[in-house]
Amino acid sequence: MTRNGIGIRTAQLRSHRVVGQIHVYDGAGKGKSQAALGVVLRSIGLGINSQSHLNRVLLIRFLKGPERAYDEDAAIAALQRGFPHLIDQVRTGRAEFFGPDEITRFDRLEARRGWDVAKGAIASGLYSVVVLDELNPVLDLGLLPVDEVIQTLKSKPEELEVIATGRGAPQQLLDIADLHSEMRSHEHPTAALQGIKGIEIYTGAGKGKSTSALGKALQAIGRGISQDLSHRVLIVQWLKGGSGYTEDAAIAALQQIYPDLVDHQRCGRDAIVWRGQQQEIDYVEAERGWELARAAIASGLYKTIILDELNPTVDLELLPPEPIVHALLRKPRDTEVIITGRCQNPPPYFDLASVHSEVFCHKHYASRGVELKRGVDF
Repeated sequence: MTRNGIGIRTAQLRSHRVVGQIHVYDGAGKGKSQAALGVVLRSIGLGINSQSHLNRVLLIRFLKGPERAYDEDAAIAALQRGFPHLIDQVRTGRAEFFGPDEITRFDRLEARRGWDVAKGAIASGLYSVVVLDELNPVLDLGLLPVDEVIQTLKSKPEELEVIATGRGAPQQLLDIADLHSEMRSHEHPTAALQGIKGIEIYTGAGKGKSTSALGKALQAIGRGISQDLSHRVLIVQWLKGGSGYTEDAAIAALQQIYPDLVDHQRCGRDAIVWRGQQQEIDYVEAERGWELARAAIASGLYKTIILDELNPTVDLELLPPEPIVHALLRKPRDTEVIITGRCQNPPPYFDLASVHSEVFCHKHYASRGVELKRGVDF
C-alpha cells in the first residue's frame, strides 16, 4: 500500500518456490513467537492439503525451562493434540530471566543441549520447518558461538525453512537471513488506563501480522482445552474474497482439528482495491464483514476474534472508524480482539489497544525475485 492512488494488494502470486528460507523475527514488540507458530500451522495445513506428504516441525525453545508457563505453551499444546505425530518440542534453559552478568555454567550447558538437538534435526532432513525460538538472545548473551550457528544454518538442506525469534539478533544472522521482520512496541500514553486488556493490533509493512494473529487463535483454543472449556475463535478477513491466500492452509488445518471451535468468514473481491478507485461492491463487502464482526464482539460467544486486514479497510475509507471504537469499548471483558493490517493513517481505535506491535520489513526474499512457497508465503 502506498500513497496517491495505489491500493492494497490482496491477491497473491500463485507461483511457488522449493528453496526454504531463513526467517528472523526480532524486536521488542509482541508477536515474534506467535508469528513462528502461525507459519508452523500453515506448513502443517499445506502438508495435509497436498495429500502427498506431511510436513514435520521441530520447536526448539531456548531460555524457556519447563518449570515456568509461557504464552505460547497453550498454542503448542493445541498443535500437539491435533497433530501429535507432526510436532516435536524441546525446551531448554532455566525458568527465569537473567542478564549477561548472571550467566551460569548451567545456562551454557542448556543452550548447548538445545543447539545440539537443532543441529541434528537440521542435518537429518526429517523436518520441513525448524523453529529456533529465542535463539537471538541466546546468541546475544554469548551462550553459543555465533560462527558455529551461522555455518550450520548456511549449510541447511535446501528445502528446509528455519525460523529464529527473539530480541537482539546478531548482525551475522541478519546477514544470512532471507526474511527479517522487526516487531516494535507502540505505547499510547493518551489512552485511558493504557489501553483495554484483550485488544491487540499488529500493523506495519513487515511479514508476521496475520500469522501472529493465528498464533493467538491457537493460544485461545489451547487454554480452553487445558481448562476443559470450549474457547471459540472467529476469523473475519477483509479484502480477501477469493482463494489461494496466505492463511488458507493454516485456517483449514485449524478447522480440521477443531471444527466446532473455529469459524471463518471472508469479505471482499479477489482483486486489488485501489485507493481512489473503490467500487460499490467494496463498500458492501466491507460493511457485511463488519456487521458480522460487530455482532460477534457483542455476543460474548467467542474467546478470540481476529479482524484480519481491518486496518487497511478503514484506511481505504471502506468503513468508518467510529463504530469500531464503540464496539471495542463495549466488548466483553473475556473476549480478545486481534486486529491486523498495515495503514498510512492510524485510526482512533489504535489508542484502545493494550498491545500494539508494528512490524517493520528490513528484508524479504520476494524483493530479490525469489519465488513464493505455497504453505509458507501463500
